[in-house]
Amino acid sequence: MGKTADLTAVQKAIIDTLKQEGCSQSAVSRHLSGKSVGRKKCGRKRCTMRRGDRTLRKIVEKDRFQTLGDLRKQWTESGACAGNGLQVPHSPGQATFEPETAAEAPDLGYREVALDCCSVREMPKCLKSSVKYPQSVMVWGAMSAAGVGPLCFIKGRVNAASYQEILEHFMLPSAEKLYGDEDFIFQHDLAPAHSAKTTGKWFTDHGITVLNWPANSPDLNPIENLWDIVKRKLRDARPNTLDELKAAIEASWASITP
Repeated sequence: MGKTADLTAVQKAIIDTLKQEGCSQSAVSRHLSGKSVGRKKCGRKRCTMRRGDRTLRKIVEKDRFQTLGDLRKQWTESGACAGNGLQVPHSPGQATFEPETAAEAPDLGYREVALDCCSVREMPKCLKSSVKYPQSVMVWGAMSAAGVGPLCFIKGRVNAASYQEILEHFMLPSAEKLYGDEDFIFQHDLAPAHSAKTTGKWFTDHGITVLNWPANSPDLNPIENLWDIVKRKLRDARPNTLDELKAAIEASWASITP
């Protein structure tokens, strides 16, 4: 590559862009000299045809904030993936209110899909605002086959004393709503506040049977499925403040039927 002074404005712009993308000096030189043309391509082999690329592009552009699961479903239903073995990747689910979306992974993890990730990053309609340090809330709730009880929003850390207050003011009303005068078995894990001797005495004093819970057990409490439902219902809520988040959680919780 010649001296910097001999380069055109376009070439200088290309150099700056490639360097920002992390390209090495040698890679930039090869690109400008044309020596990179015809080199053997590395990475995965192409697994889509151009028709399939166009179909996938239309699916993404229809709603750039779809979840990857939705993209996979539409891709399969379109028939464009028949015979080419393309699988849109999906990250394991995590306990967050914001799902991974197409806009957050614009190239879908496949270089051969031919979505220009550089262009996508520069297009405002492909960008989604986020909060670096989002507010969060801790919530306690109870459920049975009859439905759900009232929610409790918790401030600060939960110790044995605060947990017993939750049981007194939220679990007992939940049990009365869901069971009336019938007996029931209460289920919770072995968190320190749950397994404290004073908490055990609280259950004994109130005549409530607690399900035995083995140590180091997988969390098989069925309410975990309910929390997942709440999070999925919150995907379109987009709360901006703590009060909006609480209201969205309450509405999502209240919409759950027996």
